[in-house]
Amino acid sequence: MPVRTVAIISPGDMGHAVGRALVEHGLDVITCLAGRSDRTRKLAKLGRFRDLPSLEAMVAEADLVLSILPPSAAVDTARLVAQAMASAGKRRPYADCNAVSPETTRRIGREISRVGADYIDGGIIGQPPGKGVPTRFFVSGERTDIVAELSGKGIDVRPIGAEIGRASAIKMCYAALTKGTNTLYTAVLVAAEVMGLTDELREEFLYSQQAAYKQMQARVPGLPADSGRWIGEMHEIAATFEAAGVTPKFHQGAAEVYTLLASTPLAAENRETMDKSRGLEEVVRVYAQHLRKR
Repeated sequence: MPVRTVAIISPGDMGHAVGRALVEHGLDVITCLAGRSDRTRKLAKLGRFRDLPSLEAMVAEADLVLSILPPSAAVDTARLVAQAMASAGKRRPYADCNAVSPETTRRIGREISRVGADYIDGGIIGQPPGKGVPTRFFVSGERTDIVAELSGKGIDVRPIGAEIGRASAIKMCYAALTKGTNTLYTAVLVAAEVMGLTDELREEFLYSQQAAYKQMQARVPGLPADSGRWIGEMHEIAATFEAAGVTPKFHQGAAEVYTLLASTPLAAENRETMDKSRGLEEVVRVYAQHLRKR
C-alpha cells in the first residue's frame, strides 16, 4: 500500500516542518493534539496538519506513523501508540525518528513489535525542511522501504541496513559533535567570564580562532530555548558511547551545561519569542550569574 497519510507525533520545531514539507508534496498529514500546548497547536496549524480526536482515530487513518519529539518522551509515546493500535485493531508501521541511543530504540521497537506492527529505526540530521538542503532521515530495519517512499518530498531518506539501532547510532555520533561542541563553547566562555577574562579571550579568539568565534556568536545565544529538551539527548549520547567502549563523560558534562542553561530565565523563551538581537557577551553574563547561584 503506498503511503498517502502520515501521522506525526508531535508537531514541534522539527515535526511541524517535516509535516509541512510532506503536505506541500501532496500527502495528508495528521496528528492528535489532545492535551497539547497552544504553541504545539499553532505549529500544527502552520504545518497544515489535520487534527484527530484520539490516538486510536489517528492510527486508524495513518499509513505510517513518524515519532518526532524530545527523546525523554520517546518510549512512553511508543507505548501509548502501541496501545492505540491494539485498541483500534490497526497495526501501522511506526518509525521512531528521535535522538535516542541504539538501546533505547530497541526498547521502543519491542513496544511496537509486541502489537504486531512494523518498526523502523530513524535518525534526523540537519535543519528542519525548508532551511536549505533537504533534511536527511537515516533509517534502519527490515521495512525501511516504507519510510523511503517519503524521499524527495522535502526530505532525503537514507536507508543504512536492516539492523535496528544503526540509524539512531549515526544520529548520536552526529549530535555528539554538533550539540556537544555548543556546550564546549559555552563552558569556555562562562569560565572566562567567571575569571574576569572575557575581553582578553575574545581578543585572542578574534586574532587566532575567528571561525570558532563566529560559531560561538551564532550558536551560543540561542541555546537556552532548546536546552531543556537537549539534556536527555546528551544522556542518550553518553549511553551510546559507553556501550561502544568510549567514555561517556564528555556528554555527561554536556548535559550539565544544558541543565545550567535551562535554569536561566532565557529558557522560558522559544524559537519564536527569543530576542535574536541579544548578543554573545550578554547571554554569557546571564549564564555565569546562574552558575554562581547553583
